[in-house]
Amino acid sequence: MSTTTEIKQDKMNFSLNEDQFLLQQTIRDFVIKEVVPKAKDWDESEEVPIDTIKKLASLGILGMAVENKYGGSELDPVSIAVVIEELARGDGSLALTVAAHNGLGCGHISRFGSEEQKKKYLGDLASGKKLGGWGLTEPGSGSDAAGMKTKAIKKGNNWILNGTKMFITNASVGETFVILAVTDPGRKQKGITAFILEKGDKGFKAGKKLEKMGMRSSDTSELILEDVEIPDSRRLGELNQGFINTLMILDRGRIGIGALSIGLAQAALDETIKYINQRETFGKLLKDHEVIRFMLADMKVDIDAARLLIYRAATLASEGKPYTLEASIAKLFSSEMAMRVCNKAIQIHGGYGYIREFPVERFLRDAKLCEIGEGTSEIQRMVIARELLKN
Repeated sequence: MSTTTEIKQDKMNFSLNEDQFLLQQTIRDFVIKEVVPKAKDWDESEEVPIDTIKKLASLGILGMAVENKYGGSELDPVSIAVVIEELARGDGSLALTVAAHNGLGCGHISRFGSEEQKKKYLGDLASGKKLGGWGLTEPGSGSDAAGMKTKAIKKGNNWILNGTKMFITNASVGETFVILAVTDPGRKQKGITAFILEKGDKGFKAGKKLEKMGMRSSDTSELILEDVEIPDSRRLGELNQGFINTLMILDRGRIGIGALSIGLAQAALDETIKYINQRETFGKLLKDHEVIRFMLADMKVDIDAARLLIYRAATLASEGKPYTLEASIAKLFSSEMAMRVCNKAIQIHGGYGYIREFPVERFLRDAKLCEIGEGTSEIQRMVIARELLKN
């Protein structure tokens, strides 16, 4: 006796659809024209390229994560990953600025804001009139949110916030920020609430600009809160649910950092292919040495595997399915992959890879952040193990 069991499988598509492909080409053309020729100077001056960011805003890129009805482009997660990858191929710092603005600043308000908050803030953010930022990390707490010291104390219908946030992208150039603060110390992570703060709020200011190893033209500074008083209407989401909501925001953000990692790795591979077609050693071009070809093959395999993992996580997000595990897998593999690929690129370039004339040294410096931001590699491994052991 035999029985037939019907197995239902999700359809897998390894190609971008027509809209995604056209978007990819549009951003790629923009990057070749507006970003690649300037990225080295931006890195050396450590200045945020505001004019270029405004041009991206005109393309709808600063409203990628915002619904159409609030003035955004409302791109799907795969399309957003495509944009971030293409930007990173030109400049990791620019990609980081855009990713933080969309995924964290706009993303938190879009997902958990009230209708009034969305109408008030998202239009200016999506149009690029204002840049957004997001503050979780502090001088003494990063991955350990239970160690957060920034506090928000209720005073009538207002809140008084005090504390310091550290490593905040867009801190000096941003104007609208989502800030996490402790509202019930006894509940640790379950006693944290999100608030919307604006540049100009009394007692709220950017602190010291941080000098970094990489991502040098992306603004990273402290945010200082000294008796900042805001109305309860600027509380974002439910009381004491800020960190719970943050975990959902970070899942999407990890896809973005993974895509950024892929962009840096792809740029390193592209530069390496150009170099080995020109450089000669021992009487023949580098491309004709078998050891170089093997390294090139490893780089390509790593990049393609990472891209598929990112697209898988982004597709699940598009479909409204759980993707915490897949996002952490994709972010972990992609970020560590970028370091491997960029390191190989420098090795193939030899001494030339170690000097600033060649962009591969910048790609490696930028790639290191991807193993740290949006949850370190160690945190990703903790999340992956936790998800595996849930059942």
